[in-house]
Amino acid sequence: MGLNLSVLVEEALLVPSRASHRLWGLFSALGLLILASCADTRGGSISYDRPLAAPDEVTYQTLATDYKIAPMDKLSVKVFKMEDLTGDYDVDLAGNISLPLIGQVQAANLTTAQLDDQLTQKLGEKYLEHPDVSVAIKSSTAHVVTVDGAVKDGGSFPVGGPTSLIRAIAMAKGTTEDANGRRVAVFRTIGGKRQAAAFDLTSIRRGEAPDPEIFPGDIIVVDGSSVKAVQKQILQTIPLLAIFGPL
Repeated sequence: MGLNLSVLVEEALLVPSRASHRLWGLFSALGLLILASCADTRGGSISYDRPLAAPDEVTYQTLATDYKIAPMDKLSVKVFKMEDLTGDYDVDLAGNISLPLIGQVQAANLTTAQLDDQLTQKLGEKYLEHPDVSVAIKSSTAHVVTVDGAVKDGGSFPVGGPTSLIRAIAMAKGTTEDANGRRVAVFRTIGGKRQAAAFDLTSIRRGEAPDPEIFPGDIIVVDGSSVKAVQKQILQTIPLLAIFGPL
């Protein structure tokens, strides 16, 4: 037997204890059917049923043998039979590492072989007889992308080659609620000079603007209320969607 909606409404007004439950049950069922039909409907601007071509061949960058150590690199230093000296050391922004016994040592702009010689000399002057030292690059800013500003988990992330802005920000677990997606700055060293450009992440996410290529060594700063004052001042000087040009 079919349900007469007008009768149910009338009964609900007269006998709410019985018919109203039937009425609300009908409304609920209709609502679920509507939601289910919406969930199964195709939509959006991305085409369906089009096979994707194979991805581009991945190429990995390797450090040259004459690679110069840079600030924020991580070094692995091993001193034979000296566990207190052996370990990983971060190169600070001034280009130094700090080791027990000998203190700060300039590392930036040296190759690992040159730093090896310098540490061997310093340790051999006062502390060790014929020290056996080896230095290696554990992680390099030449192989990382740094994401800062209004992101959930900023930091430096290893990359094997070029990536995209969206993927780089995804490495930082996305933007925060207070992020200004309309203003994202990318800093890059070109021709020995620090240059920058701003991008509209909101338009990129909507497919209205191309997703720019990000290279190892790039620094990305997402604008937002949580961004430090200095970063915010720099961001405010960058015109939206500017091409890369000297700061």
